[in-house]
Formats: sequence, structure tokens, C-alpha cells
Amino acid sequence: MAANKKLLVLPGDGIGPEVMRETRRIIDWMARRRSLSFEIEEGLVGGAAIDAEGTPCSDTTVARAKAADAVLFGSVGGPKWDSLPFEQRPELGILRLRQELGLFANLRPAVVLDPLVDASSLKPDVVRGVDIMVVRETTGGVYFGEPRGVETLPDGKRRGFDTDVYHEDEIIRVARVGFDLARKRRGKLTSVEKANVMQSGRLWRAVVTELHKAEYADVELQHMYADNCAMQLCSRPKQFDVILGSNLFGDVLSDLAAALTGSLGMLPSATLGAIDPATGKRHALYEPIHGSAPDIAGKGIANPCAQMLSFAMLLRWSFGFEDEAKLLEQAVEKVLAGGLRTADIMQTGMARVGTGVMGEAVMRELEKLTA
Repeated sequence: MAANKKLLVLPGDGIGPEVMRETRRIIDWMARRRSLSFEIEEGLVGGAAIDAEGTPCSDTTVARAKAADAVLFGSVGGPKWDSLPFEQRPELGILRLRQELGLFANLRPAVVLDPLVDASSLKPDVVRGVDIMVVRETTGGVYFGEPRGVETLPDGKRRGFDTDVYHEDEIIRVARVGFDLARKRRGKLTSVEKANVMQSGRLWRAVVTELHKAEYADVELQHMYADNCAMQLCSRPKQFDVILGSNLFGDVLSDLAAALTGSLGMLPSATLGAIDPATGKRHALYEPIHGSAPDIAGKGIANPCAQMLSFAMLLRWSFGFEDEAKLLEQAVEKVLAGGLRTADIMQTGMARVGTGVMGEAVMRELEKLTA
């Protein structure tokens, strides 16, 4: 039996609890069949935490997250909490966790699986074989910069303002993650910004260029304006290997890259902190990128694959269990190849199933693959 690994599970809101339920079954299976022992604690975040604790992320939850080896996160938000003041919104739960744990690098893979080539809105020959990793900085930039707010001017008109600010150290540490990933993949990094109109973009381009020359000359570096990158993702996505972007541009472009695959319901993510040189460990949080999807919450039709694949990323990045991560990824792909589809990835001629049936099918494939 492998040594205990402490997991904090935060299902959150909307479809979060539904897809997390299926992933918990996978975790239990791994404990039984692969001898991976997990010490699991479950907590509240987002709207669920607001209702029970009066805050989207309590001090207790933060403390538990810091004590855990990894956090498995579901989703937050929904119409129930839309009228709350900005400082009380459910989404601030995930922002606080990123900031408190120092989770500065978000990894979002956008991979077009062979069984889902026809699910994309783009032509099959454009998306077949797409395998992109978007690295997004997540603790700086316009989402955290000060000053920010909404003010009323002397003439009675309102003005909203945010500040996009980066220190070169923040750029260096996330760029290193991007370059290191490119070295392990196909050796190309595309750094995106708006250096033509933004001072923070000028600094971003300069710092990435300097780091490339100093430490990563073996990696091909390409600079691209963010708007051009968006266009290129829709026209020639296979040119990209690793895309590196700021908090804002990484957010937008990772969702666009995800859309190439046919559904947000298939895509996981990992958000990583710095490695502690004393222990070799790092804080990390893993979550699907699909959000809480309140319109389908409670209907049993949500796609659980992104949450399951987020757990696969957790196995790989936090614990080094590469074989188990690949096993789970292979099981998901085999289920899709067999023709089962949830509503978000439904195709003509395929069998439409709900959350539980899709989860059960992945479990059966895991059993077959390890028989």
C-alpha cells in the first residue's frame, strides 16, 4: 500500500457535486485495485460555503488546503448568488485559494481525442491531432492588480477601472513552467501578450525573451499578440505546442483552445505553486474548466470526464503516479471510442447517457484494462 496522500475535496456548486461523486468512485477504485491510499477530507467552497459559513472560502478551508498534498476542486457559482456584492461572490473562493496557496501557474491541456474529432465545430482536418498546453499565470495581472473599482465622477457618471500589473519575477516563474513543459513536449513555446498597446505586455515580452536567451535557447520561442493568437487557434491550431499567457489572456485563450476539442466538459486543469526546495513538494489544485453549469445542475446529465481527468492530472503532477494517470486517461478514451456520449458531446449514431452511466462505463474500462 502506497503511503497516505492527503486530499482536500471541494465539490462546490452546480454540477460540481455530481461530477465529483463519479470521481470519488475512481479514487476508491484506485485504493482497492492500485494500492493508492488517500486520506480524504471534504469541504465547502463557493456558493455552498456562503450559505453555510457566510464566506466563499473560509479560513478553515484555506488551512485545510495548505495542509493537504493536493486539492481536488469542482466548480463554483450560480444564479442564486448573482445579486451578492462583488466582494462576496462565489468565484472569489477559487481566487482566494490560488492566492493563499501561491498557485501561480495554471496548466490547461486542449487535446482533441480521436473519438471526438467530429464533435468539434471546426473541420476534422483542422483539429485532428491537436495537442496544446496553455500555461496561464494566475496570481497577478488585471485580476489582482490595484487600484480597481467603480467610482462616480463629479458629473454623476460612473467609471470602472482595473490595473494590469506584473513584476518581472512573476513573469519569470511562470515562464519557466512554460519552457520546462515545452522541453518535455515538442520544444516550442508561444508567448502571448499585447506589447503593441500595453506596458505590462512590453515587460512580459522583454522578460520572456531574456529568460529564453539565458536558460532555454534550445526551445523555439515565438511571440504573438493575443488577438492574433485567438485567430490562429481557430485557423491553424496544430502550429501550437505550449502557449504562455498572463492571467487575462491565458484565461481567454485557454477557453478558446478548449472549444476546439468539442466540449468544455472534457477538459481538466492543474494550478501549481512553487516547489519547496526543502521538501520537494508544491501546493496544487486540480479542477475541470467547465464551471458550475447551473442550467443542467441536478439533472444527472453532466459530463464527469473533465473532473475524472483532473484527478488524472493530480496523480501525475502531485504524486508522480504516471502509470495510474495514463490508465485513467486510456479508460476515458476507450469509453468514448465505444460510442457513449453525454449531452455536451453527443454525435449522430452515438448512445446518449447521463453522468452516472458515463462514470460506471469508465469504471468498467478500468477493470478491463487491469484484468
